[in-house]
This record gives sequence, C-alpha cells and structure tokens, in this order.
Amino acid sequence: MVDTKLYLTPEDNLVLNQLREHGDAWIVGGWIRDTLLMIKSKNDLDIATTLLPREVMEIFPRTIPVGEEYGTVIVRLEGVSDREWEVTTLRKDGSYGDGRRPDNVSFGTNIIDDLARRDFTINAMAINKEDELIDMFGGEKDLHHNIVRAVGDANERIAEDGLRILRAFRYLDLEKDSLRTLDSDLENAIQKNTHMLGKVSKERITDEIRKILRSNNPYEIFYKMLKLGVLTEIMNDLDIDIEDCGRAEPMVILARFLKNNNYNGDELSKILKDKLKLTKKEIRCISFLHENRKLRFDNSIESIRRFKVLLSEEQKRTILQYHNADDFAKKYNSLEEGINMKPILDGTKIFEITGIKPSPKLGLLKDWIFRIQIEKNIQLEKEMIDILNGINWDDPEYQSWPKLCWP
Repeated sequence: MVDTKLYLTPEDNLVLNQLREHGDAWIVGGWIRDTLLMIKSKNDLDIATTLLPREVMEIFPRTIPVGEEYGTVIVRLEGVSDREWEVTTLRKDGSYGDGRRPDNVSFGTNIIDDLARRDFTINAMAINKEDELIDMFGGEKDLHHNIVRAVGDANERIAEDGLRILRAFRYLDLEKDSLRTLDSDLENAIQKNTHMLGKVSKERITDEIRKILRSNNPYEIFYKMLKLGVLTEIMNDLDIDIEDCGRAEPMVILARFLKNNNYNGDELSKILKDKLKLTKKEIRCISFLHENRKLRFDNSIESIRRFKVLLSEEQKRTILQYHNADDFAKKYNSLEEGINMKPILDGTKIFEITGIKPSPKLGLLKDWIFRIQIEKNIQLEKEMIDILNGINWDDPEYQSWPKLCWP
C-alpha cells in the first residue's frame, strides 16, 4: 500500500476522481518514484487510463491534445490553476520500424500490458484507486537499490527507441555525488546499440543532454556516456574532455567539455549546429566562451571596469564560471563605484576638436577615448577633452590604437 493521502493535492484527487467516474485510472511515472522514496515530488502527476483521448477531453474541456494519436493529452482544470496532468490511454505498442516511435498503437484496458511496454523498471509501476502498488518488474526493489534496469530484454527496449539510451543516463542522477548504477544487461545493450541514436531527432537528443547538464552529477554521467561510446556517436569527430569545473550553467559545462577542439568560436558553432538543436542564445554563449578559452585574467582595476561596462550580464556570469575566476569575481563584486556607461565625447564633439571627418579613423579614436574614460572612470567632459588633446590623432598608424574591448 502507498499512502497517497500524504502526497496528493486536492487538485490531483479531483482529476483522478473525475477520470475514475468514467473509467479506470492509475498514477504512473516519476511521482511514484519520489513517493516510494518518501520525497515530496517535483514531478507532475502522470496518469494512465482506460479512457480514450476524446473521452478525457469531454470531461476536461481545457485539455490539450499533444499526442492524441499515441493516446496522450494534457489535462488542465477550469479556473485559475496553471497545473497540468499528462493523461495517457493504456496501450500496447506495435513494432518500432523507425527506432523511435511505434508503427502502430493499440489502445487497451490492461494496466500490466501498458507497464510492460515501458523502458525501465523504476518507470513501470502504477498505483490503483485502492492505493495498491502494481509492480510486476521489480521496480521498487531497483529503486531502493539505485539500479536502472530495462523492462524485459534490454536489447529489445533499446532497439525499440534510441532515445532510451539518453534517458537511462538521465535516470542515473541522484543527489550530489550520488548515482544510480546501470544494470549490466542495460549497459551492454547501450554499448551495442549506440547507432540507434542516429534515428532520434536532434531536438530530442538535445533536450535530454540539457537535462543531464542540469543534473546534480553532470560530470560523472557524461564520463559514463563517453566511456560507453554515446558521446562519440552524438558528437562524432569533436574532442570531448570531461573535467569537473564545479557548479555551472549547462552551456558553460558543455563549452568546457569542448575546450580542447582547435577551432575558433564561429567554427565550433557551425559544427555544433549540425549535431545538436541548440538555441541561438546557447550557441552564442558557447562560441563566446570557446573564443576566450585561453584567456588569462588581468585583475587590474582598469580591466575590471572594462569588464563591467563592455560585457553583457550573461557573458560576465558565464565566463567567470567557465574559468573559475574567483579572485577576479571577488574584486569585481566589491567594485561599488559608479561608472558612466555612455561616452562623454561623441563623434560630433571629437570631430569639432580634431577635424577628423566621419571615417574608420574617427570610429577608432572614439573607441579609444571611451576606453580611457572607462578605465580611469572619468565623469567630466573637461577631463576627457584634455585627454583627447593629449593624443596624437594625426598618427597614420591609427589601426594600432587600443580597441574598445574586454579583455
């Protein structure tokens, strides 16, 4: 017995009761794993039912038919609640011709048949309306022994759906410095079937990789993926170096894994676009970090001031994580002075003083002057004019003037 009363919310009970008024319904998924471990679940409550999608939508008018052909809908309640419940009709899958989705789906009424088609034992449990745990494949035992094991034949499960390879690694994660273990049959099946990842969309692969990067133990899990040939299958000819750089954002960790590749930032971005479905923001972040992978931090006040003004908040945050630049970060965070973020002397004013017409030279002089303003934290126009008058702006080698940049 599972005492669901301790964990179900009134809204959960409302959805379950309304489904059970018209058919059978069982709790399934991650909520059960958390509840058996006596953890307050962060997972949404997933439900399996004998009702067809159209019947569920009749009961809950706000339902979203996200995968109706496979029996899955998202239930939403009337009113102000923003919670959602994934409700899936019991089914038996046909063959997996594409190595990703079943060729045909038969809706059924037998919860055991439905659980038998699932990927891992810890996901193949259900709770019925009497609060009885249905566990035909030893999921509870594997859960408490921290084992990820396939339901039935591991080779068959992986051959049905290549995405299960990455899901297996994601389920290894527990709290910090604590992992589940891959069952030996599942580990062998993954190693033999890494080619199945070629049948999975880049979107789904990238989504799983993001989840692993956000996990408590990304370095240990990715090392295991590298050892079993999974990362090689995904990243192909890219060099992967798994080095623990501590807590960091997902794209910072991924950029660190790729730091030994001898490409510039733009070149690496183009290669990654062919392998993963990253967002433009994620690609920009990796490109920026890779471009600055050999950076040596200058802890001078001038450098810290340019860092403050010239980098976006995201760039500041991620590059400090990437390089574990604790000393620089400490000095930057202690910088309390106000800095003028806009040029005191614009192009028009510089032209009036120097006579340099709008041109690349004027642009470079403007940048140099603004750099000096930032580094010296100048606030007054008179001071900037004095500095400008002290510069040899007739210098024909103006291309070598200091650039407005960081580092």
